[in-house]
Amino acid sequence: MTPRKLLTIICEADLERSLADDLSALGARGFTITDARGQGAHGARDGLWPSAANIRIEVLCDDHLASAIAEALQARYYEPYAMVIFIADVLVLRPGKF
Repeated sequence: MTPRKLLTIICEADLERSLADDLSALGARGFTITDARGQGAHGARDGLWPSAANIRIEVLCDDHLASAIAEALQARYYEPYAMVIFIADVLVLRPGKF
């Protein structure tokens, strides 16, 4: 088991293509995108309509890349969009993939 960071982004679904491009450009070797629903500061996000849909993006990477991605996305997206980013310590098998 090898330590890595799990960077999680929860945001408006409309940002999916733009974020995928940004993550690749910033050096992420891969990521997982899933639909997300919930309630928070911007009210309920039930996903019943495209304007009420959220996604959750997860990236496994090293500490340096997690910080670089978080800083870049915060600078570009936090002001105009509903977005939350958090980073957690995880242990992975096959560390060469991440």
